[in-house]
Amino acid sequence: MNDSSWGAPPQAGSQAGSQAGYWGPDDQGPVRGAATAGPAYDAHDAQQTRPMPAVADVPAHGVHGVHGVHGVRGGDQDDDRGAARLSGPLFRDEPSQAQAYGPYDMPRTSPDGAAPQNPEPMPDAPQPAPAPQKKSAGRDLSSAIGVGVGLGVVIVASLFIVKAVFVGVVAVAVVVGLWELTSRLQERKGVKAPLVPLAVGGAAMVVAGYVRGAEGAWVAMALTALAALVWRMTEPPEGYLKDVTAGVFAAFYVPFLATFVAMMLTADDGPWRVLTFLLLTVVSDTGAYAVGWRFGKHKLAPRISPGKTREGLLGAVLFAMVAGALCMQFLIDDGAWWQGLLLGLAVAASATLGDLGESMIKRDLGIKDMGTLLPGHGGIMDRLDSLLPTAPVVWLLLVIFVGSG
Repeated sequence: MNDSSWGAPPQAGSQAGSQAGYWGPDDQGPVRGAATAGPAYDAHDAQQTRPMPAVADVPAHGVHGVHGVHGVRGGDQDDDRGAARLSGPLFRDEPSQAQAYGPYDMPRTSPDGAAPQNPEPMPDAPQPAPAPQKKSAGRDLSSAIGVGVGLGVVIVASLFIVKAVFVGVVAVAVVVGLWELTSRLQERKGVKAPLVPLAVGGAAMVVAGYVRGAEGAWVAMALTALAALVWRMTEPPEGYLKDVTAGVFAAFYVPFLATFVAMMLTADDGPWRVLTFLLLTVVSDTGAYAVGWRFGKHKLAPRISPGKTREGLLGAVLFAMVAGALCMQFLIDDGAWWQGLLLGLAVAASATLGDLGESMIKRDLGIKDMGTLLPGHGGIMDRLDSLLPTAPVVWLLLVIFVGSG
């Protein structure tokens, strides 16, 4: 720093006194005749240079004094160049802008010289590197595991204690699933599928399948569809066709497919058949999730369900075939391990297609889950999606392999 920056005597006709205020007022008021900055002085240097100590004897040959700050240079012009004012940090014990904001986030001054309320970072300021993101399961795993274990205990307990209680559990799940499906259809598409005949007919369908077998299930299905057609006639005809079509679809999709679980239960080893069906479906879903989450790279059906991968499908097939071989060998009367391999392969295919089928419905409706009844899982229908289409597959293959006995 050279001294010429701090007060070379003004020349005649120059812009004298434009920076005289840098010397500051004394106790008696503004200094008259303070020395001004020379031609080499620039207002930008004032912000980068520490002020010199005050001098006791001030020369008396200044011209304009402190009024020259706005009087000669033109007020806003000085502010645009960053000239310091009398109230600036050069005259009080306060940090400069560089000290206050750091070297990379100096605030831009407005035309009146004031810093903005929200200073913007300099264009060349280094940006922090984004934190690496971890893979997420997308759901609350602790809640999902807790709810899954609780449902498993209820199902297994009812399955092996009293068969009729398990049939009642299936009927309740069917009614709740119908309520979720019809509610989402009405909310998202304005389709009013008649819930009352569907719920009554659906529960009756499950009981008929358990008591009368396949014939009873078909008869109950036909009566439920007819009841839906008649029930809808009590309302205006607008939208009748789409409402009853949705009702027949709901009756087939939820309760009719669920009757095959009840029909499995009628065999002598019925509880073990149902347990095999449940285990294979759960193991298939678990294998797809575990392998897909860890190794999944190639999408299986990105337009329907972007989260599913081909690697996950291979995991489902592998897990289900191993579980099927074990179940057929040790749980099913007269079963063989090779039959379990075929059963596991079929379960992996049907469970995946069932999951994709409901994903297609939810994508058409524009929703993520069918409900919120089960924390970590969504709704009942979000758990039945792979079970429902798998039930008739397992029932049929078990009848082929070991009979209906």
